[in-house]
Amino acid sequence: MNAIDILINKIKEKNNPTVIGLDPRYDMLPECIKSKCESNSKSVCEGILEYNKSLIDATYDIIPAVKPQIAFYEMFGVDGIQCLRDTCKYAKEKNMTVIVDMKRGDIGTTAAGYSNAYLGRTVVGEKEESFFDIDFITVNPYLGVDGVKPLIEDCKKFNKGIFILVKTSNKSSGELQDLRLEDGRTVYEKVAELVDSWGKEIIGEYGFSSVGAVVGATYPVQLKDLRKIMPNSYFLIPGYGAQGGKSEDIALGFKNGLGGIVNASRSLMSAFKSDRWKEKYTDKQYAEATRAEAIRMRDELNTAINNISFT
Repeated sequence: MNAIDILINKIKEKNNPTVIGLDPRYDMLPECIKSKCESNSKSVCEGILEYNKSLIDATYDIIPAVKPQIAFYEMFGVDGIQCLRDTCKYAKEKNMTVIVDMKRGDIGTTAAGYSNAYLGRTVVGEKEESFFDIDFITVNPYLGVDGVKPLIEDCKKFNKGIFILVKTSNKSSGELQDLRLEDGRTVYEKVAELVDSWGKEIIGEYGFSSVGAVVGATYPVQLKDLRKIMPNSYFLIPGYGAQGGKSEDIALGFKNGLGGIVNASRSLMSAFKSDRWKEKYTDKQYAEATRAEAIRMRDELNTAINNISFT
């Protein structure tokens, strides 16, 4: 069973096509966590780890996956990287799939180095060691297949997966991704065709590849079109919630109830601050608020996905 089949089984088991983004910033933390933090990176990262673990504890039985964004850990230096490793390890202990959002993109031995670090193994003297053991990472394809092939090889060897940037959710994505080629296709359509071809050797029992695509919820027309170009690609769909992506738009990336996993970061992590939940949950009940929002999000998405039809 390959990496995408394992993820799909968890999505089906929990009846929930969502992933919680763990993108912590100090100013986002509840006061009950910040009050314990001293003015040094080690203490703040200990607070972030406590926060992350609490959110995982509150959601692991209903959400199949977590997605830490590596930038929010790297900015704390060595302490942040340790916090990331500990967060990923804890999520895996709870049987959650771990997707690290890092958008790596380089060529040759450098790409292999990234792959060794996060998907595969690193040679340490006379042995090989896995330092992060991540299930999926996000990848920038703009250096071409040279920057992707080493990762795909490790996906095959170590039963891992990648999500390749195709059409991202940010407002300025069209500055490059929507440019027209000589034959009339957009750049993102060309990238989608490449992703479709790169993933054909790792297709699992559900008909999807462990080489997936990042396709933003904020561009529903493109999301529907890209499903046709990449019929075997599982979509990692950012942009729900705080960025404005709607459930009925997101459903356009699905077919027969499968095809995507939808990320929410701020709307889940900071649910206790939202207008919807702040009257019901106190600062100290931040994890309960996240669970309530996760259930609401799950039900909203499932309703939209079950109602979608394709011609």
